[in-house]
Amino acid sequence: MNQYLRILSYVKPYWKFMAGAMLCMVCFAVTSSATVWVALPFFQTLFGEEEAPTVQIGPITDSAARLEARTGLVGLREALKQKTNELIVRPTKEATLLRLCVIIFIVLVIKNLSGYFQAFLMAYAENGVIRDLRNHIYTHLHRLSLSYFHQERTGELISRISYDVMKINGTISAAFGTLIKEPLLILVHLAIIIILSWQLTLMSFILLPFSILIITTVGKKLRKSSTISQEAMADLTSTLQETVAGIRVVKAFSMESFEIRKFQRQTNAYFKSLLRLTQMHNLASPITETLGGVVGLSILWYGGRQVMAGDLLAPEDFLTFFLALFSMLKPIKELGQVNNRIQEGIAAADRVFEILDTVPEIVDAPDAVDLLAMKDSIKFNRISFQYKGSAARVLEHIELTVHAGEIIAIVGPSGGGKSTLVDLVARFYDPTEGSIEIDGQDLRMVTLSSLRQQMGIVTQEVILFNDTVRNNIAYGEEKIKLDQVRSAAVAANADEFIMQLPDGYDTGLGERGVRLSGGQRQRIAIARAILKDPLILILDEATSALDTESELLVQEAIDQLMKGRTAFVIAHRLSTIQNADKVIVIDHGRIVQTGTHDTLLAEDGLYQKLYQLQFRD
Repeated sequence: MNQYLRILSYVKPYWKFMAGAMLCMVCFAVTSSATVWVALPFFQTLFGEEEAPTVQIGPITDSAARLEARTGLVGLREALKQKTNELIVRPTKEATLLRLCVIIFIVLVIKNLSGYFQAFLMAYAENGVIRDLRNHIYTHLHRLSLSYFHQERTGELISRISYDVMKINGTISAAFGTLIKEPLLILVHLAIIIILSWQLTLMSFILLPFSILIITTVGKKLRKSSTISQEAMADLTSTLQETVAGIRVVKAFSMESFEIRKFQRQTNAYFKSLLRLTQMHNLASPITETLGGVVGLSILWYGGRQVMAGDLLAPEDFLTFFLALFSMLKPIKELGQVNNRIQEGIAAADRVFEILDTVPEIVDAPDAVDLLAMKDSIKFNRISFQYKGSAARVLEHIELTVHAGEIIAIVGPSGGGKSTLVDLVARFYDPTEGSIEIDGQDLRMVTLSSLRQQMGIVTQEVILFNDTVRNNIAYGEEKIKLDQVRSAAVAANADEFIMQLPDGYDTGLGERGVRLSGGQRQRIAIARAILKDPLILILDEATSALDTESELLVQEAIDQLMKGRTAFVIAHRLSTIQNADKVIVIDHGRIVQTGTHDTLLAEDGLYQKLYQLQFRD
């Protein structure tokens, strides 16, 4: 119930549209009942006497009739019939029929206009809620810490934002459409059948408690089946995303058959879950309709006998009663399915709100201030770090001072903690122990935006977007002039190959920049960093995956980029860090050596071993 109310809270901004839709629903319900009620004069016009019938209420001969008289239902019924006759009945049958047709046409026009505007206003509100919910989730995802994305599958997140949010849409329409419109229709038709005969009405609802019990049971099973189906869809989306992203690896290892079999297993699991969901979803409808048919046939048998005996209703009243009763079946059937849609929506909401309820691990402190431009140094004060849920420390008691303008090279065996160290500088994570300070300010006490505005990061895995070269370099800066973009590209040794592309700087790069070579993508990323003009630069093995020619071009661009900046360079190829001001060697989370390239090479230590292994030929 809490999740349901939480879904409905997103409707508040659209209350005017919902109010208009509800007003149209009332109008629709009233005009729907009017079309049923005018059946009375219609039957009388076709099958009655030439003149309007005079209502005669005979003597009360039994207890039922006496009860009706006390409640006034007979008098109310005949009074309403009299008012209707006064409005419709004319001196001749032809004139009455013409007036009746005109009134029915007007009622139908009002009814259908009400239905149209109700549907439009509801659709506006529903789709607005879905838009707002998607925007809320997407915004929240950007606030979450990097560790969250290391734990979640990309396809799972995509499935929740697309498929699960659409399921919530059915819950909104159920709450403000079905749960308001259908009960209104039921109420107005119920009022008609009660006025016509309370005895037959009472008999009609004998089976109602059984219907509610069955529908509720089906709804509970449906929610469970819906959750299973949504999880199967998430697995399917995740596999599809991973396969498309890693298609080069799939083909290189000739694993097409393996991936196809895996995908087919998941589509089959989703198929079975959908069948189960459809089975449960459609179970309420035939149950409700069958129960309604039983009630209707019972009324037809019992009421027909009473009419034929002349004890209960006039024939035209009984026909109107029967018409109103069966007009209730459709809204009752819709109400029978509304619980199914709500349960599906709640199951989807559980998965969606799980994202929204995830608390970011890295946030601004309540009294955080903006970080001023770095002038002095970055200090690591005995920092240690271990990932959440892991018993082993990745970094342990790191003490280091980096002065402004220095180039610091970080080397060591794989898994030693090099990338984690620079991740702490960018505050993708916070140290488990100790602190990092820039010009004496603890990074946890400055705003994330002001910290990262001073940073530029170039990694081994370059992320380019499915956009133009210009927009990839300018990333997010829509007002940057082309001359500035091109100057950054020239500094990154990228201008020459960019100008050879079909549309130059307006050439689309495709998803993840697949139309460029590794060296070209790397130089685009360096141009992006140059344009940002950061004070602190992080280069995470930016040349390790390149061939010799590309590496020379990229290294020239990196040298240009590092001028006048404080730089952290994680290097796999030790030949690229010979000009670093300081080299630190990290092994098993500890700094084991510090010095320049030449001094460390002269020492009998890990750096010398790494160098000898790399240049053993």
